[in-house]
Amino acid sequence: MLTYTIRRLVLAVPTLLFISVVIFLLLQLAPGDPMAQVPLTVPPEVKQKMREALGLGDSVYVQFWKWLVQFFWVEPQVLFDNIFGTHFADGKLRVLSWQTRSPVMDIVVQRLPQTLWVVGMSYVVGVLIALPIGIYSAYRQYSIFDQLGTFISMVGFSVPTFFTGVLLIVIFSVGLGWFPSIYDTTLQVNDWASFKLQIRQMVLPVFVLALYNAAQISRFMRASMLDNLNQDYVRTARAKGLGERVVVLVHVLRNSLIPVVTVIALGVPQVFGGAIITEQVFKVNGLGQLLITAIEANDLPMVQTLTFIFAVLIVLFNLVADVLYGILDPRIRYD
Repeated sequence: MLTYTIRRLVLAVPTLLFISVVIFLLLQLAPGDPMAQVPLTVPPEVKQKMREALGLGDSVYVQFWKWLVQFFWVEPQVLFDNIFGTHFADGKLRVLSWQTRSPVMDIVVQRLPQTLWVVGMSYVVGVLIALPIGIYSAYRQYSIFDQLGTFISMVGFSVPTFFTGVLLIVIFSVGLGWFPSIYDTTLQVNDWASFKLQIRQMVLPVFVLALYNAAQISRFMRASMLDNLNQDYVRTARAKGLGERVVVLVHVLRNSLIPVVTVIALGVPQVFGGAIITEQVFKVNGLGQLLITAIEANDLPMVQTLTFIFAVLIVLFNLVADVLYGILDPRIRYD
């Protein structure tokens, strides 16, 4: 397993390099000019100096090489300096946002806690809800619980999150006044009172995203459980006298989790970029909203960096899913 993991990590390098080239070339072909938002009163020679300061006067190859060096060499040094208090990255040019003129990774680090608090928590809650519902719905197929779970799953997966979010705001924020409608990103959790405020403002966005995620995962869990409940090894286990709980929760569940792990693992990158609409509805300053504002402002370094980070997460969690296959099913061997 270790050899396979190392080999996959090595093969991920050319894959990510190719992805970075594609992202960079696509953004170079995108319409728009970062100098378009500069006031018309600025002289053309000043605009030209501003373009040269942003590195836009270089060729495409030079721009791409500078981005690679800054992202893969300078930014890790900045991280190392922040952790250990060293000064390796002092004076080195970093990936700068055209919109804010500040380092891109600094902005990403500032927005990351909001995404983890809201979108990450919603995914965890969705998985914890979806797995038991899918397991019990399959075990009690066509029961009232199964039909109710199927109905809620269809509604949760079919209704868009922007409609669900607005509906919950109208009911629980405007009508009942139980929860705030806007997420306060300036809130600092340092005592019990602030922690309760944080939980209150997280309830609505977390519920919206958890409902959507749970609806999808529960259907996969139910279908996989139904496929395994009728297998020969299940009848053999029952014939040996094993208890029903052991048969379902040990033998059937372990084999049923193999396809579900793929859905869960590949859904993790969506935590960082797939909740754009929900972040817009509840005004959560996460990475999804950061990507939208960067696209609107034609901030290519920010868009390129965020898109590449999402690609890294997809490649990484593909590897995590493959490793989990070998853990769940002893028949799968990679070495």
